[in-house]
Amino acid sequence: MRLWAPQAWVDGQWQAGVLLQVGHDGCWSEIGVGLPTPPEGATVLRGPALPGLVDAHSHAFQRAFAGLSERREAEADDFWSWRDRMYRVALRVTPDQLQAIAAQLYVELLRGGYTQVCEFHYLQHQPDGRPYPDPLALSWALADAAAEAGLGLTMLPVLYQRAGFAASGLRDDQRRFATTPAGVWAAREALQRSGRPLLNAGIAVHSLRAASADGIRELQRLAERMDDGPIHIHVAEQVQEVDDCLAATGARPIEWLCRELQPDARWQLVHATHALPGEIEAVGRSGAGMVICPSTEANLGDGLTNVPGWLAAGVPLALGSDSHVTRAWPEELRWLDYGQRLLRRARNVSAAPDRGEPSTAARLFEAVRAGGAHAAGFPRWGLVPGARADLLVLDAADPALCGLPPRHVLDALVFSSPCDAIADVYVAGRAVVRHRRHAEQDRIAARFDAAMQALWSDAA
Repeated sequence: MRLWAPQAWVDGQWQAGVLLQVGHDGCWSEIGVGLPTPPEGATVLRGPALPGLVDAHSHAFQRAFAGLSERREAEADDFWSWRDRMYRVALRVTPDQLQAIAAQLYVELLRGGYTQVCEFHYLQHQPDGRPYPDPLALSWALADAAAEAGLGLTMLPVLYQRAGFAASGLRDDQRRFATTPAGVWAAREALQRSGRPLLNAGIAVHSLRAASADGIRELQRLAERMDDGPIHIHVAEQVQEVDDCLAATGARPIEWLCRELQPDARWQLVHATHALPGEIEAVGRSGAGMVICPSTEANLGDGLTNVPGWLAAGVPLALGSDSHVTRAWPEELRWLDYGQRLLRRARNVSAAPDRGEPSTAARLFEAVRAGGAHAAGFPRWGLVPGARADLLVLDAADPALCGLPPRHVLDALVFSSPCDAIADVYVAGRAVVRHRRHAEQDRIAARFDAAMQALWSDAA
């Protein structure tokens, strides 16, 4: 199949007259630029084309909680009180409900410009804490949901052992999360061997507070044979977590991780909100990446990380929608820079004119395009031969883009809102969204509604 775009994002910039050829393996076999007219037989795309992005951090079940924690009934409300309320859905959801919730989420992520999602998957067992007859029942529910939607999926089974640094085990309301290093590795191997299209797998550690040092090191040893799979970990998201880690280990979380675990390019530090300059430099030297989740970090009151510091250190940066209060990457990128603008009382903080990168949107987009590929375990990503043939087609007539000079289209997509400009979405060369509609969205939405009714029928 051959596609021709009047304008497409190739080699970090807009190129005119781009021919994209899809091979039999669902990857780009050839990319040509500078063709003013479409070749005979090529499908003409209706507007500018961009690569899809990787959503590098997702807890799919939390989509069922979006919008249900935005009231404060007590004197204080923070991450920890939100977490206690979130456990309500974690303790109730069934495999069928999880599939319904995730399928709805994955359609929304496609509509929001993501074509791959990394599932940081710690919801493992039956509501009473016993394993399902098939220990991967909830993992397969997520894989089935991704297949329904046509979205690529990187599964990350999570090591989760204890409730905190000083705890010997889990709280009762965490009983569905319990795993061992051997169990995590076995899950990863089964998922990786499944042969399902658009599915790959890595591993994750929930956090330093939720996994013992011995457990993490055991999982590290098992992962020595995993050359290409990613390793993700929540780290330094909350000030209390930093203080607790200092009290328990004598070091801050990122400091301890870099010193004791010596992460490499497979590692992804999720959030890393409270990072000192020296810690950022240490991560940069290690080759590890960082996954930032702007809308969730704002929603939970986590704080603002040092984005210019991460960029300057050359740390690969990826984007995650995490708790799914936002499900579109243009909004995540907008708030990524807006947070820095509010903090520093300056504009276009993430731009780098001294490096020939005056566009904030372009610099951030390129950073998360490349960083997202590492986070999901892909050696190539974007409009480049050998990468999976994922593509977003924009509607140039959308009010946010209408009449703009071509080189400002990405700027407007991110910073001119509201914007609903993503019209078509391709994954592995197949159109899964056309004219802003997914072929299965009505059926999937009906199942999601039924699952939500069952979960929350007794809510006030």
